[in-house]
Amino acid sequence: MSAAITEYIDVAQLTIWAFWFFFAGLIYYLRQEDKREGYPLDSDRTERSGGRVKVVGFPGLPAPKTFILPHNGGTVQVPNPKAPETNLKAKPIAPFLGAPLEPVGDPMTAGVGPGSSPNREKHPDLTEDGRPKIVPMRVATDFSISSKDPDPRGMTVVGLDNAVGGTISDVWVDRAEPQIRYLEIKTAQGGKQVLLPINFCRFNKKEGKVKVLSLRAEHFAKVPTLANPDQVTLYEEDKVCAFYAAGKLYATEERAEPLL
Repeated sequence: MSAAITEYIDVAQLTIWAFWFFFAGLIYYLRQEDKREGYPLDSDRTERSGGRVKVVGFPGLPAPKTFILPHNGGTVQVPNPKAPETNLKAKPIAPFLGAPLEPVGDPMTAGVGPGSSPNREKHPDLTEDGRPKIVPMRVATDFSISSKDPDPRGMTVVGLDNAVGGTISDVWVDRAEPQIRYLEIKTAQGGKQVLLPINFCRFNKKEGKVKVLSLRAEHFAKVPTLANPDQVTLYEEDKVCAFYAAGKLYATEERAEPLL
C-alpha cells in the first residue's frame, strides 16, 4: 500500500514541509514578541537631519498590546515608543563610533557598566495578597532566624579595606519566598539606615563581622536610601544593588585599570 499522493509527493513530505513552515512561523513570532521592550535601539550613527538612528532590524516591531497589571496597578502598553528615562552619566573615551564609555563624576552613581540599572516602578513588589513583599523583621514579626544560623543583628560590617562601615540593625526578609534578601545597616559615618544585599556578604561568625568586598568603608554612607524606612520599591532595589555592583569595578582606582 502506497502513501504517495502523486508520483512525486507523499504524506511524509507534506508532514515535514508543514513542520518547517510552522517552525519558521514560530521563530518569527517569538523574535517579534521579544521586541516589545528595549526597541528600537539607539545607534551611535546619526541622521543628516539630526538625532540618532533608530535600529529595529528584522522582523519589525509587533503591534501594541495592552497588559493588565496585578493588584489594580492599571495597564501598560508595549511596545512603547516613548524613550525611557536614563541616569547615565558617561562619555565615550574616544571619538570613533562604538567607543567604550567612561563615567562622568562619581563612578559609583554614574549608572555605567556594572552600576547600570533600569528605572523600574516606584512601588514595592507585592505578595499574592497585596502586601509589600520585602520588609524588615520588625514588620514581618512572624519571621525568625534559625538557631542553627548566625543572627547578623548587631554584627559589624567592614569593607574591602577592613575599616568599619556600620552595624547591622535589622534583617529584611522575603515574605513570598522565605529567605533573607537584605541586611539593614546603620552607617558609621552619618548614622544613615541603608540596605546591604545579602549576596554581597561574607559572614565571620567567630569575629562577629560581615565583610563586603565590593565597597570601601566610606562608601556605605553613600548607598541610596529609602523613601519609606519599612519598605523598598522596585526602583530603590535596583539602585541599591547597582551601587554595590559598581564597587566591583569602581571602588578602587586599581579595579578600573587593565590587568596588563
